[in-house]
Amino acid sequence: MNEVHRIDLPRAVLVGRGVLNLIGEVCQEFALKRVLIVTGRITYTVAGERALVLLGERDIEAEAVHVNRADMDTVDGVEEKASQFRADALMGVGGGRSIDVAKLSAARGGKPFISVPTAASHDGIASSSASVKGLGRPYSMKAKAPIAVIADSRIIAESPYRFTASGCGDVISKAVAVRDWRLANSERGEYYGEYAGSLALMSSSLVMKSARQIRDRLEEGYRTLMEALVSCGVAMSIAGSSRPCSGSEHLFSHALDMLAPRPALHGEQCGVGTIMMARLHGLDWRSIKEHLEVIGAPTTAEELGVSREVVVEALVKAGDIRPERYTILNKVNLNPESAEDLARGCGVV
Repeated sequence: MNEVHRIDLPRAVLVGRGVLNLIGEVCQEFALKRVLIVTGRITYTVAGERALVLLGERDIEAEAVHVNRADMDTVDGVEEKASQFRADALMGVGGGRSIDVAKLSAARGGKPFISVPTAASHDGIASSSASVKGLGRPYSMKAKAPIAVIADSRIIAESPYRFTASGCGDVISKAVAVRDWRLANSERGEYYGEYAGSLALMSSSLVMKSARQIRDRLEEGYRTLMEALVSCGVAMSIAGSSRPCSGSEHLFSHALDMLAPRPALHGEQCGVGTIMMARLHGLDWRSIKEHLEVIGAPTTAEELGVSREVVVEALVKAGDIRPERYTILNKVNLNPESAEDLARGCGVV
């Protein structure tokens, strides 16, 4: 019997200026009566408080819980709060921390989840994966895809631009992730999904094409980025794994998280990793680097705030982080000397 391949996708995606005002209508569409909002101290003032008011105007009972960490203790606490509140759904309003905690708490409690990002810093806004600490591993775990994504471009455009540049780095990295996935298919016989891979590649290509619009903070640039981030989440749902969006460049980022005294943003690290992994794959790494530079994302170790030694160690260590995930790093098998040569050859160090 063939294995069943289940695809869970958002049933509503709203991207545009002012769409936060439709949050009550969206919840009514899903017949939600009680919603627990998971947010942070700053993002509560940016959008969480407004969400509470808008839900109240639609006679939807809502409470907000503030989180300042993304770890399993926090997830347990939010899950318990959702049970006590008898929430019909959880809503993550904020950045990666609030969304990941809400997402995983919803999955563990068997409740729907709604994603309301206040920044465009990563591709987790529409994915079924969550990254929290305390899992005994540096990468994400399966959680729950959102039933709806409400991405207000006005709010996102007002967030610190560094978050936007980080989101671009995360999307652009799919150029390498998909190539790694194809490599695993050709050399290990791993399943490769053409549709999911193509969707991720298109997202990467469109963000690079829109680099100047994004740099200039134009509405169409932000809209392209948000749609690309959502599409990446959809690609992962279609694939049934993070394969189309996470390859050797993400392993490099995970290694930096473990080694760097003060890691940079996830998408920033993935962008730098993409430059080097693209060179290993024989891709046009110079073009990738140029687009990241236009956007204003880091392209060097110095811009990431890490030392040459940490970059080299992360390159060597990255291939061992997920032994089951075959990438170009398994084929090349970098040592300290070849890793430094790679980083220097790309101008990263």
